[in-house]
Amino acid sequence: MLKSYILSIDQGTSGTKAVIFDEFGVVVIKTTEPLTSNYPTPSFVEQDPQEIYQSVIKAVKSCIRQFNEQFSSEENKIVSCGISNQRETFVLWDEKGIPLHNAVVWQCKRSTEVCGRLKENNLESTINASTGLTIDPYFSATKVTWFYENNEKIKHAIDTGNAFFGTVDTWILFKLTGGKSYKTDYTNASRTLFYNIYNLEWDESLLKVFKIENINLPEVTFSSDHFGDSTFEGIFNKPLPITGMIGDSQAAFFGEGCFTNGMAKATLGTGSSILYNSENISKEISNGMLTTIGWSIDGQVNYALEGVIVSCGSTLEWLKNQLGIFTSHDQIETMATSLNSNEGVYLIPSFSGMGAPYWQKDWKASIHGITFGTTKAHLVRAALESIAFQVKDVIQHIETKTKTPLKELKVNGGITENEFLMQFIANLLKTPISNMGITDVSAWGAALISGLGIGLWNSTVDFSKPRSEMIKTYFPNVSSTEEHESYAHWLELMENKKY
Repeated sequence: MLKSYILSIDQGTSGTKAVIFDEFGVVVIKTTEPLTSNYPTPSFVEQDPQEIYQSVIKAVKSCIRQFNEQFSSEENKIVSCGISNQRETFVLWDEKGIPLHNAVVWQCKRSTEVCGRLKENNLESTINASTGLTIDPYFSATKVTWFYENNEKIKHAIDTGNAFFGTVDTWILFKLTGGKSYKTDYTNASRTLFYNIYNLEWDESLLKVFKIENINLPEVTFSSDHFGDSTFEGIFNKPLPITGMIGDSQAAFFGEGCFTNGMAKATLGTGSSILYNSENISKEISNGMLTTIGWSIDGQVNYALEGVIVSCGSTLEWLKNQLGIFTSHDQIETMATSLNSNEGVYLIPSFSGMGAPYWQKDWKASIHGITFGTTKAHLVRAALESIAFQVKDVIQHIETKTKTPLKELKVNGGITENEFLMQFIANLLKTPISNMGITDVSAWGAALISGLGIGLWNSTVDFSKPRSEMIKTYFPNVSSTEEHESYAHWLELMENKKY
C-alpha cells in the first residue's frame, strides 16, 4: 500500500489540535491553538463560535505548513480528514450562518432550574427511555430550553424556523463547507438529550417537551461517512474529503480499540469519561450509568455504557492554583509516595457536584480526616486517590448492571503519567490497565474513523496494532489490601454525604 496520511482535528474545550498521522498511528506533525472560555456568571460557561472555527483553521494552517516544509511533495498523500470534538457544547445560528449567541459549553450549569422542573414533572424515565441519558445541565437540550425562555431573539428565531442547532462538529463542518453540509454523527447526536438512540432519529415528542420543535436539526449519519469536502479556506489546493466525525470521548474509545465485550477506556483529564463495551445493555437506566452510542461505522452502531466523572485533573489544578499546595505537576508523585497510606485523609471532589453514579449536582466538595499532622502531601494523595475511587465507583456499577466483568481498562490523558495512581487503580480494580502510548488518542480515533470512511481500511481488523514498546501495562498486586480498605471508607463517606 502506498504511504498515506490522515489529517485529524481534535477540537477540545481548551484548544484545537491538528494532527497528521500515518497509517500506523505515528504522529507526523502536531500543532495546537488555544481556546478561551468566558464566564458571564459563575455557573455560565461560553465560547466564541468564530474563535472555535478560527482555532481550527489556524491549527490546520500551521500543521500543513510544517508538513510541507518536511515533506515537500507529499501533501497529495493526505487522503482525508477526521474530526473529534468536545461533546454537548453547541452553537445556535441563523439562516445566514451568523451565530445567535456564544457557544454554550458542556460545563455550563445555566439550566439547573429547567432540569429541576422536568424532574418534578416526572419526565426522567421518559427522557431516559429514548436517549439513554439523565436530566442534567451537562447535556445540550435543557440549555436550549433556557435560551427559549430567557432570550427573545433566540425564541423568535426558533419559533419562525430560523434557528439552526449544531454541536461543535456540525458547526465546524458547516463553516468548512461554506454552509453546504449540515450533518452530525450518531455519537454527537446521542449527547443532545433529544435524540432517540434506539430508533436513530430526532425525538419529536422530546423536542416538544423542550419547547424547540421548530428548531432546525442536522442530518445524522454514521461516524465514518462522507460529510463534505473543504479546502480549509485555501490551505489545500484541492478540496479534502471529510470522512469522519465523532465525539472526543467516543473517539478515544474507538482509538483504544475497545471493540469487544468487557473492554473499557477511561480518559483522565479535567474530568473523566469511562466508556464500557458490553453486549448486555438494556434501555432502563440503573445505578447512575448512561447508555450512549459508542461509535458507528457503515451498517453498524455500537452501544456503550458511560460513567461521567466531573472532577479529576481539575482537583489537582485546584490544589495547585487556589491553595498553592505544589507548583509543578512533576512534584505530585513524589509527594503522594512520601506517605505509606492516606492516613485517613479523604477528598470528595464535588466542586461542581458529582457525576456517575451519584449525579448530585448540588453537592459541595469536602475534605475529611484532617488533623494537626496533615500535610500538603496528604492532600495531594487524597486528590489522587479520589480519582481512583471514582473510577472504581463507575466500573463496579457497570459490572453489576451488565453482569459483564471488566477484562481490561485502557487509559489515556495527562494524568496517566502518574505511575502511583495507575498502579493504585490496577490494584483497586484487580484488573490490568494499559496505556497504548499514543498521547492524542482522540485524534487517532478520529483518524481511524476517517480512514474507514475514505476506504483506507475496510474494517477494524485491518488496523495496525500499536507497537509493543509503546504500551505500558500495570498489573494488579493481588496481595495488596490497602486500596480496598481505603475504598470501603470512601463508600461510607459517600453514603453519609447523601444525608
